[in-house]
Amino acid sequence: MIRRVVYPGTFDPITNGHIDLVKRAGQLFDEVVVSIAANPGKKPMFTLGERVELTKMALSDVGNVKVRGFTGLLVHYLGEVDARIILRGLRAVSDFEYEFQLAAMNRRLNARIETVFLTPAENYTFISASLIKEIASLGGDVSPFVHPRVNEAIKVKLNQ
Repeated sequence: MIRRVVYPGTFDPITNGHIDLVKRAGQLFDEVVVSIAANPGKKPMFTLGERVELTKMALSDVGNVKVRGFTGLLVHYLGEVDARIILRGLRAVSDFEYEFQLAAMNRRLNARIETVFLTPAENYTFISASLIKEIASLGGDVSPFVHPRVNEAIKVKLNQ
């Protein structure tokens, strides 16, 4: 039986903190499915297709990872990819309440689903995709926080 975990998120854009969690999850699970939510309500900077491609590129050196886009309810999507474990990252105590609520709701929707939490390495705890976009849009350098190709994609997107 394959131990498969789904790491869902908007990944707009994928950051070094996300990459850190995927690599560490890859040591704990046979397969990590990075699942990028369409999430149009968040008004993402990148299209779903662009986020999938950037994420594939940023994780190309990790062998047991698949990257997929998805729409709809996460608990339904887990059935599509034959998984019952969700991976969520916790950067700070402030993340816990919201993530705990999500985990409880997902388990209520499907009692077979479990959520595991990982914390990023300390040097990534302050990184969020929202902060990356804000800093970049104001002319700041985000290169220490994202893959070089993601950094270039941000620059191109902001110059359009």
